[in-house]
Amino acid sequence: MPEFGLIGAFFMGLLGGVHCVGMCGGIVGAVSLQRPGIVPPAFWPTQLGYNLGRITSYVLAGFLVGGLGALLASAGSVYAAQRLLLGLAGVFMVLIGLHLGGWLHVLGPVERLGGMLWRRVEPLGRGLLPVRSARHAYGLGLVWGWLPCGLVYSALIWAMSAGSALQGGLLMLAFGLGTLPNLLLMGAAAARLGQFTRRPAVRWAAGGLLLAMGVLTLARAAGISPV
Repeated sequence: MPEFGLIGAFFMGLLGGVHCVGMCGGIVGAVSLQRPGIVPPAFWPTQLGYNLGRITSYVLAGFLVGGLGALLASAGSVYAAQRLLLGLAGVFMVLIGLHLGGWLHVLGPVERLGGMLWRRVEPLGRGLLPVRSARHAYGLGLVWGWLPCGLVYSALIWAMSAGSALQGGLLMLAFGLGTLPNLLLMGAAAARLGQFTRRPAVRWAAGGLLLAMGVLTLARAAGISPV
């Protein structure tokens, strides 16, 4: 896999953290069991357990879609199939960048479609609340990793174009690690981080950078990018 793929996936997760704050803030609070201004002794084990579970689900999904993409490519032109999927991932990145920047809100319908899967998966997580240990947090993260999210969908489409199950899994691992700093900070300082990410300048910067990544990905799909 080109180095750009893993690095790009990492920064995609990192920049998309503004979106993660809104999507995952509630569950992070439930995992941390935190009162304002207080970090309990079990905070870091449960936070790390939850995020490890979430990233595990991302990697598993990456293996699945990467293998599926390789299978589809083997039935036709590998180059054409990978370029098509990469272009689709670029379109999603552009849309997410526009969404984060507040310039165009189009991801709601996409995430509602994923809600049909989530309604079947979500009850599995209820039995793991309240979180009593890192093991429970890990199980909750495994379930929450399937939360309908346009950012994750974009990364999965990118993983489908990676060329193999292994490369798809590695790309989703890089993406998941990119989301990690924001979610750990959210658990430790949820109120302050929430206020920070709601600032227009922050959302514009994150949206603009992700929009630029999407344009670059589209250029790569068209074969006109030097990266």
